[in-house]
Amino acid sequence: MTPPSPSFEDILRTAAPQVLGAVVRRYGDFDTSEDAVQEALLAAAKQWPAEGVPDNPRAWLIRVASRRRIELLRNEEARRRREAVPPEPVPSVRGDDELTLLLLCCHPALTPVSQVALTLRAVGGLTTAEIARALLVPESTVGQRISRAKKKIKDAGARFVLPSASEMAGRLVGVRQVLYLIFNEGYTASSGSSLHRVELSAEAIRLTRQLSALVPDDGEVAGLLALMLLTDARRPARTRADGALVPLAAQDRTLWNRAAINEGIEIITAALRDTAVGPFQLQAAIAAVHDEAAGASDTDWAQILELYRLLHVVAPGPMVTLNRVVALSEVDGPLVGLRALEEAAGDPALAEHHRVAAVRAHLLERAGDTGAARNEYLRAARLTLSLPERRYLESRAAQLRS
Repeated sequence: MTPPSPSFEDILRTAAPQVLGAVVRRYGDFDTSEDAVQEALLAAAKQWPAEGVPDNPRAWLIRVASRRRIELLRNEEARRRREAVPPEPVPSVRGDDELTLLLLCCHPALTPVSQVALTLRAVGGLTTAEIARALLVPESTVGQRISRAKKKIKDAGARFVLPSASEMAGRLVGVRQVLYLIFNEGYTASSGSSLHRVELSAEAIRLTRQLSALVPDDGEVAGLLALMLLTDARRPARTRADGALVPLAAQDRTLWNRAAINEGIEIITAALRDTAVGPFQLQAAIAAVHDEAAGASDTDWAQILELYRLLHVVAPGPMVTLNRVVALSEVDGPLVGLRALEEAAGDPALAEHHRVAAVRAHLLERAGDTGAARNEYLRAARLTLSLPERRYLESRAAQLRS
């Protein structure tokens, strides 16, 4: 069956980082170039639905953004010197533009949270609202971080070039986190009618492969790539034909991408053997245990629980805590899991998070309290912004109706 043609929104999202990378490489000023690209995207969103998508969308966007960038600088210069900026040649797309842009957005002058927000906007193409949901912070906060980050990059005099080997280490923590968040937004979209946004997860994998080739001895980059491959391998089984969500335990594992699983296992095995253990490696090891099980009942939950305990030591966080509760309940039973969940739910980062209610509902159902489980499934459904997740949670509640 021929796959559906991408919508103009998909084309814009995919082209945006490539266009921005080309324009910043040519002109050097990130702040003005980013503004110009945003205006080109707005122009496309107005014109393309009526006039049709151009034969070469990237070239169209680059031309419009370049003209707009020249106009912005001409206006600025006119205010100061009343002199026009001469026309300059339109830049082209180059293969390493996006990776260079990614590293620029993770400039050491920025705080880690600003690096993440700016890169999700510039490279991932996410909206401010999507970034806010991914980072669990207010949308206004994300907007302020992006504005400050662009100014700091300009003030620092950062250039659009790949950093030296000595500079690279300081950039990698932020780069890895950004790629992970982009992948997660693609694998489980935080809102909307579709569970997956394949263009985002595929882009994250592609950029992580590039980064791994650039720093082959970095065990955490290898761990991140393995984690993405081992997780994305399950995507074909995560939804039914009607788009309904299929939980891990109920998935048809014959649909999993075995080639991706084998590659991921090979990468994480080598990384754990040859490099210092880090959080992405541990998460990849957990994904490998799931993927190696022939069926849900064959899952080695004791090993997964131990890996989550190690992960909690190395990189504690609210989602690590929540996932550890799930593993604990599989090993010691739902009542033990419920007690641990109540303690974990006191974390402000998990307050009103739909996953807490969903896990509580699942544990209550396993414990036999179907009435309370149904209420929690419905509560989780109200809290999520993902339509497939909402439908799944509502269907679980409906199955428990007395």
